[in-house]
Amino acid sequence: MTTPARKPVIVVGSGLAGLSAAHEALKAGAPVHMLDRAPKPGGNSIKASSGINGAGTRFQRELGIAKDDSFFSDTVRSAGARFTETSPPVDRKALIEILTSHSESAVNWLADELKVDLSVVAQLGGHSVPRTHRGGGKLPPGAAIVSALVDELKANANFTLENLAEVDELLTSENAVKGVRYHAEDGQSRELEGPVVFATGGFAGDAHGLLSKYRPDLAGIPSTNEARPASHGLLTAIGAAFVDMDSVQIHPTGFVDPKDPGAAYKFLAAEALRGEGGILLSGTGERFINELETRDVVSGAIMALPHSTVDKTRQWGVTLLLDPGACEAVASHIGFYLWKGLVQKKKVRDLSPEVIASVDKYATLVSEHGGDSLGRKAFGHWKLPPGEANRDEEVCVGTVTPVVHFTMGGVAFDPQARVLRSSEDGTLTPIPGIWAAGEITGGIHGANRLGGSSLLECAVFGRIAGAEAAKKLKSA
Repeated sequence: MTTPARKPVIVVGSGLAGLSAAHEALKAGAPVHMLDRAPKPGGNSIKASSGINGAGTRFQRELGIAKDDSFFSDTVRSAGARFTETSPPVDRKALIEILTSHSESAVNWLADELKVDLSVVAQLGGHSVPRTHRGGGKLPPGAAIVSALVDELKANANFTLENLAEVDELLTSENAVKGVRYHAEDGQSRELEGPVVFATGGFAGDAHGLLSKYRPDLAGIPSTNEARPASHGLLTAIGAAFVDMDSVQIHPTGFVDPKDPGAAYKFLAAEALRGEGGILLSGTGERFINELETRDVVSGAIMALPHSTVDKTRQWGVTLLLDPGACEAVASHIGFYLWKGLVQKKKVRDLSPEVIASVDKYATLVSEHGGDSLGRKAFGHWKLPPGEANRDEEVCVGTVTPVVHFTMGGVAFDPQARVLRSSEDGTLTPIPGIWAAGEITGGIHGANRLGGSSLLECAVFGRIAGAEAAKKLKSA
């Protein structure tokens, strides 16, 4: 008599949230079957370039940051008025507490168990202290983390990965999710039974679908997301509740490619470029904003400047400038941007008189540790002196514009990563058999996400979702 095959934990999506869920489910002894519609694993996570947040890490202590107790308050402040909204009644406070209190263990997990280099720590916009971790090598943090996890998972005999596999339906019975129906590369429809972790990402690339429905005002603004339809309809079909769907993050800095200035898809200019000392200059060559304000504030300041329309793309021509110290601190990023033609190296003397004046003014401010009238308090690795001494120094210069980057809104979920539905009395209750993590979820970031918290939420809630799904499988 043959033993029936064990049901797996089904993970839909292969970004960091899905990979983290798969790792924890396997660790708990459950087989995992991962489905992803893309040809290769990694999702948007593999493109993440600034790092992952962690509060209270040993890497911070090595920098002299003995204590970091402001991550929760920084996240709440970044979320804005949305943090106090109660309809639907998502427990935002609990979600942020888990995100921030689990951040050190998430960094330790990646660094110790998966051997990912996260030894470089930078201060990004909206953060009170440096807490965004990345490595010192050539591989960006997202790619380093994703590749380490994929290698680990593929070495496990209980892990199955199917790429080019599109989920068409979440199968239900008695108001509980029982599995999925999907079609594979061969076009054949298949059904798979087991608890489901849904980690398909956001809808920033769904320009003519959910994005146009919830934010029609963003039409024509370029994006860092490749065009693809959203997966949220699968959750709508099972009665899931959604929250903050009109909260869409406009990242302040996507590169305008001189070779194709009107392109609707832009490469992200990582926030680490500003965190390590880079400055933003208007069309008249002047600084106009504290570059380390939260992303929504910096984007708002840029979008208050005159804009142009190039091939139906609305964009703003702002200069991003890094001195030699900042360039050196993000050398791996700069090398890639130079190769792509998105950044140029120029001697200070070859810049316009207005830009030279702004560079000198900023360099004086940094060298004298003076007060910035725009409110910037951290200057990264800027070391360029003011005046004639800097004229033969090379700076890195690129043109940037705000870009649609991330969706804070998504499916409602709870601290156990369970997907929620609205009850008749207005409360939210878990839908049995399904968990979610990553950008598909809503309620953590409110009106604005802090840089470095995207990879973090994927790791923290992905691990929770995988462990909870495995526990359900064992108890079945």
